[in-house]
Amino acid sequence: MNEQQKYEICKLRNEGLGYTKIAKEVGISVNTVKSFFHRNRNKEPMIKDKDIVGYCENCGKAVVQVKGRKKKRFCSDKCRNEWWNNHKDMVNHQAIYDFTCKYCGKKFSAYGNSNRKFCSHSCYIKDRFGGDDYE
Repeated sequence: MNEQQKYEICKLRNEGLGYTKIAKEVGISVNTVKSFFHRNRNKEPMIKDKDIVGYCENCGKAVVQVKGRKKKRFCSDKCRNEWWNNHKDMVNHQAIYDFTCKYCGKKFSAYGNSNRKFCSHSCYIKDRFGGDDYE
């Protein structure tokens, strides 16, 4: 159970919903909701230092923010990955490097590694072990 689900459970319980309705709303089993409340019944409320600061940019669900942490834009890793995969034009690729292959002489670009020497694994193998014998 993640922090978002814990927050939703506490919020729905404060609104007066029962275990079954909370479980259906959050999408977890009734026994998980019951266990959560029985384990935390003598502790401070879970939502004391949290607030809804906005809504997920991908699915629109409420995003819970923990005070003192970086502002969240997404409700989960799944939503974050989905959003970035659908908005690749907004990704700022600053680490794109241009190279010339040490073996075949072909020009190529690569992201992230500034020390590349070969355009492919096959060129590396050919250079390392000698020519076209290893194809």
